[in-house]
Amino acid sequence: MSSKINQDNTTSITDNEPQAFDGSCLCGQVSLRITPPLKLMQYCHCARCRKVTGSAHASNIYIDKSQLQWVSGEALVKRFEHPDAKYYAAAFCSNCGSSLPWQVKQGDTVVVPAGCLDGKLNIEPKQNIYWDSRACWFKDSGELPKFAELPPRKPKPAE
Repeated sequence: MSSKINQDNTTSITDNEPQAFDGSCLCGQVSLRITPPLKLMQYCHCARCRKVTGSAHASNIYIDKSQLQWVSGEALVKRFEHPDAKYYAAAFCSNCGSSLPWQVKQGDTVVVPAGCLDGKLNIEPKQNIYWDSRACWFKDSGELPKFAELPPRKPKPAE
């Protein structure tokens, strides 16, 4: 599988391009489908994205609103709009709290939390935004040990 950058700066797969990307919330009551092309994927380190994800950054994919279809559970999707934000909002499953796609406050762009998508994607992160706002404790994952699953347990000291 190979990719190319289109004239409109979107990324597309040249062979075996998926017809759609499926996603869901943690409890499975909300499901969605996104049609290609995916415009951009980036990590956002702003304080709002850190708070809504509970992590060092959000991993966001950008699409047009016409590319998002709610397959099931749309009535469970709740939206929060921060009163001081020009574009930012958040959407989540009202049953399990999982982050879900949301349309920006001004425009037709939808921000898709990459973690809500199931299966392989045909896009990779291109950049970090709001880098100067990153958490003071953030450490690049390349600097950390890697384990396929949980790390081995340390033996308890003998008494």
